[in-house]
Amino acid sequence: MDKKDIKILLVDDEKDILEILGYNLSKEGYQIITASNGKEAIVKAQANSPHLIIMDVMMPEMDGIEACENIRKLPETENTIITFLTARSEDYSQVAGYNAGADDYIAKPIKPKILVSKVKALLRRLNYTNENPDVLNVGNIKINREEYKIIKEGLEIILPRKEFELFHLLATKPGKVFTREDILDKIWGSNVVIGSRTIDVHIRKLREKIGDDYLKTIKGVGYKIEF
Repeated sequence: MDKKDIKILLVDDEKDILEILGYNLSKEGYQIITASNGKEAIVKAQANSPHLIIMDVMMPEMDGIEACENIRKLPETENTIITFLTARSEDYSQVAGYNAGADDYIAKPIKPKILVSKVKALLRRLNYTNENPDVLNVGNIKINREEYKIIKEGLEIILPRKEFELFHLLATKPGKVFTREDILDKIWGSNVVIGSRTIDVHIRKLREKIGDDYLKTIKGVGYKIEF
């Protein structure tokens, strides 16, 4: 996807931050849209279907957490990447953000070069969300959902059905944090009652079979894959 076709929505109640972020990202060729609070962010997200939203947490009218929850319900932003731009580093803030549907965090203050690098890394995830979901090529691993096969560096790895489905789910969006609730609902279904310990056991087995480098634990939230 060409940079000029990529839309980034910046949301912050501080005008100077919007100007600095917008200036540096527009120099890279991205389309920049801005909003000054959560309510305005929802309206502009629905109208523009941005590829990436960079949003402050603490804002008037509606904070970033609530705005993120609402944006995640819009069909127009189903594949939008949402990251919070915030000076807050407390665990509870990040847990709330991930539970609301955020994909990542960017800490304030951030240098322009680091911002651009971070944005490029976030946007690389779009390459995965647009792929054929039946065959994923991520890192040095090929995942064939139709044949329930995982091939790593030419070697086939056999996984039980639930382990395969869990790995495939995480691999559909590398870098995205899937909460335990997301995993339970998508892999086991809302009608099945199991403990969260079941997920931990499956993750441990996946690490043993595929390697410990890919699967990351986000304390108090859930899991993600990084390649």
